[in-house]
Amino acid sequence: MPDRLTVEQRSAHMARIRRANTRPEKAVRSLLHRIGYRFRIQLKGVPGRPDVAFPGRRKAIFVHGCFWHGHEDCSAWRLPRTRPDFWQNKIDTNRTRDTRLLEAAVARGWDCLVIWECQVKNATDLEQRLIDFLGPTCLNSHPP
Repeated sequence: MPDRLTVEQRSAHMARIRRANTRPEKAVRSLLHRIGYRFRIQLKGVPGRPDVAFPGRRKAIFVHGCFWHGHEDCSAWRLPRTRPDFWQNKIDTNRTRDTRLLEAAVARGWDCLVIWECQVKNATDLEQRLIDFLGPTCLNSHPP
């Protein structure tokens, strides 16, 4: 099936996709803030510049887009039918880089969590997963 956009239109569309501050990242940060966590974003000095970092806890969260990072267990990810060789190489390169950066962060003493874009949709499950990963906050560690 041919692409319904011209090469120029597709290029312009892809150029508008952000590297940081994406909708899933903002949703994760909003949820973290609402439940009482304070954090740094795009922390330099940590391999991969995590989307959300907790320097005092040495914990980092990476929010991956299902398409760009090739989330195979997700219905939102599929290889495009146009230029499949290009896209397979692009996704494979992203996966390899993700693995390398996660391993480098762990080697430097960081505990890392990957959150997939599709997992952001279920706020209740996501909140519990974040609390399990990060531990108590100042807000939820003391009884009222």
